[in-house]
Amino acid sequence: AAFGLAIVGVLVQAETLSTRAIVQKQAWTGLSSLGTWYVIPAFVAFIIFLISAIAETNHPPFDLVEAEQELVGGFHTEYTGIRFAIFYLAEFMNLITMSAIAVTLFLGGPAGPSLGFLSATGPVNTWLMPVFWFVAKVMVLLFGTVWLRASLPRLRYDQLMDLGWKWLIELAFIWVMVSGVIIVGRNEGWNLIAVVPLALLGGLGILGVLRASMPNRSELVEEIL
Repeated sequence: AAFGLAIVGVLVQAETLSTRAIVQKQAWTGLSSLGTWYVIPAFVAFIIFLISAIAETNHPPFDLVEAEQELVGGFHTEYTGIRFAIFYLAEFMNLITMSAIAVTLFLGGPAGPSLGFLSATGPVNTWLMPVFWFVAKVMVLLFGTVWLRASLPRLRYDQLMDLGWKWLIELAFIWVMVSGVIIVGRNEGWNLIAVVPLALLGGLGILGVLRASMPNRSELVEEIL
């Protein structure tokens, strides 16, 4: 749910469902165009998307064990040779796909500086450099996931549920609401300096009410006992 809501936050800001149009709105026109990449105005959605994507692909630290074999090494104990290679490759293909989606939605897609000493309409600047920048951004995100894998311990099942249901989904809902207020206010000529804080306070108020209505851990333990 948080994964989808993070994408909705970008779609609301871009005001389109077309990935082509989203990339075009993040087109590179110089260093000033970095501000048009949605990683900056939608930074909260970007973080939620990354965390949700890593959890969705069962990548550490969200690789929860689901069978006795996974306590040892998962498919490492079941397969060897080409079958093992296919499973291992499929896991990383999931990460590559998620990274490519993140680059498209938040990091401008293929947008990036071109080689000024070559023709702006030549094949290098029109297709080779965009491919280079897209692959480079994907590699940066992949490095980040590998870094997290080596840095953070595996979460317990209840910790992942707390993170997903009590934090990510609620923050994503608030961000979608704030993004909608910003877009409507910008189109209608509202005073965003006054409206955005009110929308944020409203979202935090809803979050507070939801949190207050949730039973705490001690109450749940008493009910179980």
